[in-house]
Amino acid sequence: PKITVYYHLTGCSSIGGQLCDYHFIGKNMTWKAAKEYCRKHHTDLATVSNQTDMQRLHNHAKFQAGAWIGLQREWRWSQPGVEFNESKWSQGEPNNTCAMTTSNGKWSSDDCNNKKPFFCYNGEFIRREQDLGERVIYCRDHYRDLVSITNQGEQLWVQERAKMASTPYVWLGLRYTCTLDLWFWVTDEMVCYNNWGPGQPGDDCTTAGAMDREGTWVKKDDDNKFNFICSK
Repeated sequence: PKITVYYHLTGCSSIGGQLCDYHFIGKNMTWKAAKEYCRKHHTDLATVSNQTDMQRLHNHAKFQAGAWIGLQREWRWSQPGVEFNESKWSQGEPNNTCAMTTSNGKWSSDDCNNKKPFFCYNGEFIRREQDLGERVIYCRDHYRDLVSITNQGEQLWVQERAKMASTPYVWLGLRYTCTLDLWFWVTDEMVCYNNWGPGQPGDDCTTAGAMDREGTWVKKDDDNKFNFICSK
């Protein structure tokens, strides 16, 4: 069986966005085979940006035994370019080579050659270079919308993907309206969390929000063509 678990990432508004969705795959596979399956059918084995997300996934999936996630010694995520920032190991762990979830919501480890169910995830970093109108249309046609960031966990998730960009910046779903004199997310969420750089953002009517490879938000003319991130 395959269980799709949708994460509604909430901020200070009533409308939540989604950075990615997780899938619990009930097939028993080795860690390597699970990774190959996820990369073929989804994006990769599950990368977990914080323990709260892992616990939510665990609660929704209702599984009893351990399930592989995308973490392997030397304790790096299988998703390229994503750094390992947080761990919630069970007592005495890790003592083997590949990570899995447990019934208590913490992480354990086991021999990578053992066969277990696993979690995949879908999350879209788009290497196309497009301006504002093009990227909004693309994300809404193929996914949900341009990505929004409403808390530090989402900031870290997007920041790791910005490091993989082929352009110096990646577009966020962040716009400025001169009429209301405020910045807003195209998903209609309020900007209640921000990571603007020094001297940013200003109030130029032709600008939109982008992120550099260090995770800092900057305003850029909205006709610039950068990579971008879509949300589910």
